[in-house]
Amino acid sequence: MSFTVIIPARYASTRLPGKPLLDIQGKPMIQHVWDRACQSNADRVIVATDDQRVQAACEGFGAEVCMTREDHQSGTDRLQEVAAQLGLADDAVVVNVQGDEPLIPPVVIDQVAENLVANDRAEMATLAEPLDSLAALRNPNVVKVALAANGFALYFSRACIPWARDEFAAEPEVLPTSLPYFRHIGIYAYRVSLLNDFVSWPPGQLETIEKLEQLRALEQGARIHVAEAVASIPAGVDTQADLETVRRVLAGEGN
Repeated sequence: MSFTVIIPARYASTRLPGKPLLDIQGKPMIQHVWDRACQSNADRVIVATDDQRVQAACEGFGAEVCMTREDHQSGTDRLQEVAAQLGLADDAVVVNVQGDEPLIPPVVIDQVAENLVANDRAEMATLAEPLDSLAALRNPNVVKVALAANGFALYFSRACIPWARDEFAAEPEVLPTSLPYFRHIGIYAYRVSLLNDFVSWPPGQLETIEKLEQLRALEQGARIHVAEAVASIPAGVDTQADLETVRRVLAGEGN
C-alpha cells in the first residue's frame, strides 16, 4: 500500500496566533505532528503551508514543505493544490493529518489509508469513535455521524443523530443504549480524483448550514467509508488550555 501524508499548517489562528510554531517540549507543535506522521507507513510526509516562518521551521528539522496559496477557503483546497504540485495520479491516496494534533497515533494514519485502499467503492475514508456521554452527544462542537450497515456515512451533523425518539421521551437525561452513537474524528484519506472534483464543487446547502466540509462530498454523491478508530485519538490544540494539556502529556511521556 502506498500513500502520502499532507499536513496543512496555517500560521494564522484567531485563538492561537502562530499555532504551528508554539513550543511543546522544546519543539514546535508542527514538528510533533510531523514526527508522528513519519512513524506511519506513509511513503512521503509533506507539510503544506502559506507562511515562510512555518516553512523555515519545518525545513530546519528536515521536513519536506510545499508552499501553497493564502486564499484557500478550506483545508481540502490546500490538499488539492499540493497534490497538483506533486503531480499525483488520480488513484493516488492522500491522508490529511491536521497540523494541530501533536498526539495523533501513527496507527490511525495507517488505518484510514488502508480502509480507503480496501474499499474500491469509496472516494474518501475517515474514522469515528463511540460516544458515551450525553453532554457530548448534545454538544454542537462534537460532530456526530450516522452509518449504513456497510460502514458508509449516511450523514454528519452537529445535532444529535440519530434521534432515539422513544428513549428520549421516556428518559430525556439518559444516554440511549438501543444503538451506538459515534463521534466523527477529523482525519481523512482521499483519492486524488476526489480532491480534484471537490475543488470544482460549490459549497453545498448542508455544508453551509452545518459548517461541515465533508457534507459537500455527500451532497455530490461521493461515498465516505467510516470505521471505528483502532486507537483513541486525543483532541487537537484549539485553545491555550488544550496547549497546556498537550504539554503536560508530552512532559509525562518524556519522563
